[in-house]
Amino acid sequence: MGALLFDDIFRVERVNPDGKKFDKVTRIEAQSEKCGMLMQLDVNTEIYPIDKEEKILMALSTTLSLEGGQQSLADKFEYIMHGRLYKISDEPQAKTSDGGSGPGVKVEIYVSFGGLQMMLKGEPSHCAQFELDQRLFLLIRKLT
Repeated sequence: MGALLFDDIFRVERVNPDGKKFDKVTRIEAQSEKCGMLMQLDVNTEIYPIDKEEKILMALSTTLSLEGGQQSLADKFEYIMHGRLYKISDEPQAKTSDGGSGPGVKVEIYVSFGGLQMMLKGEPSHCAQFELDQRLFLLIRKLT
């Protein structure tokens, strides 16, 4: 799957942390296993329910096309959204009690999928391939 800009396995830690705001939409907070990224994501749970403690594979790509074939990335995932990256921001370093640097700068990327939002936060090295106004496909598949 060479077309992917980012992929990782996430465990859903919280569902609707600020309360349920819309009937058909659930906001999940999930932590990634490989990269240590935090994700907040709005999901249309009328068509794709997600529960706390579930593990999902989440990927971001600029295309659904796979090289040299008739297949699509969509064939490998269950839930897909298309949107635009509208904000990239850096979180300043935290200072420790002894005045030294904290764990380092974190970067946050924000993507809008026609009203459903995603925030992905983590180390800048995992977000270097993202650009402002970039069109992205979000792809999700539940893991058993």
